[in-house]
Amino acid sequence: METYDTVTEAVKGLKLRGFNIDFNLEPDRVYCPQADIALKPAEFEITEFYRFEGESDPADEAVVYAIEGRGHKGLLVTGFGISAEGMAEEMVEKLSVRPQART
Repeated sequence: METYDTVTEAVKGLKLRGFNIDFNLEPDRVYCPQADIALKPAEFEITEFYRFEGESDPADEAVVYAIEGRGHKGLLVTGFGISAEGMAEEMVEKLSVRPQART
């Protein structure tokens, strides 16, 4: 797994490696409106993720997920500790990745 110091570096690096779809988080799927691609939790895997903690500003805290599914490779950038309220249980479980992250 690569090492990145900022969210911007992670996004740029992953895009250079073919993760070109920008996904948005929805309650029961990830969705890219520009390409009209929707993936339910069972249809994708998180192949890498990077956590960033804002040293001086909690608003800088984020997680960058590299997602692969149904022949698509993309990114999902979320705030640290996304709220599970309104989220499907499968989606909450999918985003609760447990492998050791690089920060």
